[in-house]
Parts: sequence; structure tokens; C-alpha cells
Amino acid sequence: MGEKKSRFQLSEKQLGYLFVLPALVLITVITLWPVAQSFYNSLFDYRLNDPTRNQTTLNYQIDLERYADHYFFYGRDMEAAVEASVGTEFEQAITDIQASIQNYHEELTTGELQEQYEIVDEMVFNFEAVNDTDLKYAQLEDDVAEGYVSIFDEAQVVFSAFQESTEDEDVSEAISVASSTVDRLDRAIVRPNFIGLTNYGKYLTDARMWSAMGNTVFFTVVSVFFELVIGLAVALVLHRAFIGRGAVRAAVLIPWAIPTAVSAMMWSYLYDGQTGIVAHYFAQLGIISDPSVMLSTGSGAMASIILADVWKTMPYMALLLLAGLQTISDSLYEAAEVDGAGKIQQFFYITLPMLKSAILVALLFRTLDAFRVFDLIFVLTGGGPANRTESISVYAYKVLFGQQNFGEGSVLSVIVFVSVAIISIIFIKLIGSELFEGRTARK
Repeated sequence: MGEKKSRFQLSEKQLGYLFVLPALVLITVITLWPVAQSFYNSLFDYRLNDPTRNQTTLNYQIDLERYADHYFFYGRDMEAAVEASVGTEFEQAITDIQASIQNYHEELTTGELQEQYEIVDEMVFNFEAVNDTDLKYAQLEDDVAEGYVSIFDEAQVVFSAFQESTEDEDVSEAISVASSTVDRLDRAIVRPNFIGLTNYGKYLTDARMWSAMGNTVFFTVVSVFFELVIGLAVALVLHRAFIGRGAVRAAVLIPWAIPTAVSAMMWSYLYDGQTGIVAHYFAQLGIISDPSVMLSTGSGAMASIILADVWKTMPYMALLLLAGLQTISDSLYEAAEVDGAGKIQQFFYITLPMLKSAILVALLFRTLDAFRVFDLIFVLTGGGPANRTESISVYAYKVLFGQQNFGEGSVLSVIVFVSVAIISIIFIKLIGSELFEGRTARK
């Protein structure tokens, strides 16, 4: 008998990759895919509040539901406009426009789209919503779409000139109605809206974007600095043994456990110029000139936001640093005392070096979190007064959902992602923690 064929086996390295494969898939799906989708959207003039640009497309399309809905009224309104123009210098122009629109409509509805249009038209007539995207939208040839759009544009020019030339209110009303109907038909045609990197050029030269970026960086640097200093002090205290240490640890974590939106609302009452306790005592102590300046001035509002953020997230920083302190062996301090080192020397030569990885992790997490700050500012000041506290995330939200401009809002989202990536690289490269280099303290 020959040798038995060896069974297929994975090496330890291959098994290692197999175990981390689910994590890589999750990272790709949860993290990278939204970023890739935001970058793709940023390449288009994509606006939900504009029917002609409410989806990303490289070709002309027509929204058959919208078109059929408005074309139902087109005949009536256009006939009224033609009758109103009889005997005027615009009669021939409006008649020609009516004929051209009729020709393009027949070309659209008697060709390849006839069956699809009849189905949609029947659904619209029966007040049924067209939820099937493939049925609702149809692609148009460029020459047909551009010709149809040019007729709509020409019609608006003629209608506008006609309205300016007449003083008859009935005629003006008929032309206005026809103009609105033609405009709605025009909006049923979805234009190709690929614009490449144009939006990036716009926002990289936008003063408001750089102002929001400056506010974000200032807030991040100042708040994280105070959180690190105060958090380290709290961690050193909690690391000591004293009566009631467990209760103190639990109490310290309370601010961090409160949802950010709730704590922001709470601080808005504390900062209130008329009833806020914090604003009242700050004014009594001479820290501020008047209780009303806490949220009504740019510097006061920024300081108020930083104070609220330090109060809320300092316990998180202290918790991370406390975990790092508990990994330092007491024998190091005992040996240092034998050598005559004081408490300050022990802190700088033992505690800080041994806390390097813990400090890096705490700084990295808090810096990234602070840079993405949104809910605290949005609830407390809304970015005001006069955008003086507007962060880049708040600005992106206003463009995305306030203006419903998904293309430009996606540009700001990508800028936030790139900034966060740069911050992460700087932390890892400059501080050079052994944690990220795959080495352990014990070799």
C-alpha cells in the first residue's frame, strides 16, 4: 500500500488569520464602508431638497411618478396659457413650446418606456405610491433629455417675459400656473450630477469650515489637557487605600454615566443667566463679569462647553489611568525609597514612564472622541453665538440634514475622517508606544 495521502491542515499563522477574519469583516463593513460611501457621495452634487439632484447618477433619468403626476395637469394649464396669449407677441412662441413639449412627451411615452410609463400612470391615477425604484425611475438618452430640458428652459424665459409685459391679472395668473406646471415637469428629469472633487475645493477654501475646524481643535486640545491633568490626579488619589474608597470611585463615575445630551441640558440650566447657579456664583466670585455672558458670548460659551466636557469625561480618563497605575509593581517604589528617592522623583521616574501606554491610550481615545464632539455643543449652544462654538461635526450635521445637501455634507464627513486618521497616526508615530509596536514590557 502506498503512503496515505496527508490530510489538509492549516498552519498556526493561517489559523491566526482565520480567527481575526470575522473582526476584519466587521471593521470593513462597520467602519470603512460608510467612509467609502461618504466619499462616493461627496463626488456628486447630491441634494435631497432638489428633485433634479436627489440621487447620485451619471446619466439622465426621469422620475416617472413625478412626471405622470404633473403631466396630468399640464394639458389644462398649457391650454389656458395659449388662450391667454392669443393676439399677443408671445402667441406663436407659446404655441411652439406647447407643440415641442407634446412631441417630446409622445417620444417618451410611445418608445421603450411606454409600458413602464402606463403602469406608473395607472398607479398615480389610482393614488398608489410607486415604491419600486426600478419602476419609478427610467434612464433617458442624453440628446432626448437635453432637448427636453432646453424646451423647459425656453418656456420659462418666454413665460417670464410674457408676465412682465402684461398688466392683465387673469393673463398673468394663467401664465404663472403654466410656468409652475412646466417647472414641475422639468424637475421630474434627474440630471447627471457627478462633479468630482469640486466640493473639496469649495470647502478647503471655505472660511466657515476653517473656523469650525479651529473651534474643534481648540476645544479638543484644551479639554483633553485638563481631563488628563485632573484625571491623573484623581487616579492617584483613588489608587491610595483609604476608608470609603469604593464609594468615592462610584461617585466619580456618575458624571461619565450620564448621557451627554442629558448632561448638556443640565449644564444649560446651570449656565442660565437668570436662574443658573454656576453662572450666579461665577459672577459672585469675579470669574465672569455678568451671569449672562456664559452662553451669550463666544469665549464664554466655549469655556462653558469645555467645563461641561471636562466634568463629564474626566472620570473616563481617570478610570483608564487608574487601571494603568494598578499594573505598576509596588517593589519599584520600595526600591526607590531605599535609594532615597522622594515622592516627586518617584512620580517622574517611575509612575509616568510606566504609565506611558495607559496615557497614550487615554489620550488617543479622548482626543478622537473630543474631535468628533457633536451632541454636547449641539444641545448646549447649537454652535452659537454666531458660530463661535460650531465644531466641524456640528457644521457637517447642519449641511447634511439642515440643508439636506448630502454631497457637500459628505465632504465634511470625509474631512472629519481624514483628520481623525491623521491624529491617530501622529499619536502612534510621535509617542511611539510599545503597545502599538507589538512588544511587551517583559521580554
